[in-house]
Amino acid sequence: MPALPVKIINRSSNPLPAYATDDAAGMDLKANIPEPVIFRPMERHLIPTGIFIELPSGYEAQVRPRSGLALKQGITCLNSPGTVDADYRGELKVILINLSDSEQSIHPGDRIAQMVISTVEKVAWEPVEIISQTSRNDGGFGHTGKR
Repeated sequence: MPALPVKIINRSSNPLPAYATDDAAGMDLKANIPEPVIFRPMERHLIPTGIFIELPSGYEAQVRPRSGLALKQGITCLNSPGTVDADYRGELKVILINLSDSEQSIHPGDRIAQMVISTVEKVAWEPVEIISQTSRNDGGFGHTGKR
């Protein structure tokens, strides 16, 4: 499958986001910060990446947590997945939070999140009075789990 061409500006000293393996879905985003950022427990920071992208219409970038960062340091992304719309032209920044019970830090160039590019489907609402029934119907959270 041919790669989707996406225009990118890199104002950081980090390399461009790249896929770590042939079948990886996401590319790592790295911290573009001049010095380490210390996170106290439950503290959040907006971390810049120095990356600006121009997605084609019909696509979005999803910013997601990195599993290793969450497991090893208790740091994860808020507003996850964060959506970068095709018409956004600002710097990609990542909202991180320390969910651990101790101070944690992010250093310049650390991998802080992953970005997945995905297609977006548009809907055309069709107002009706009745929608079809299913075996679940209005069963909510936990509805299909233990009883």
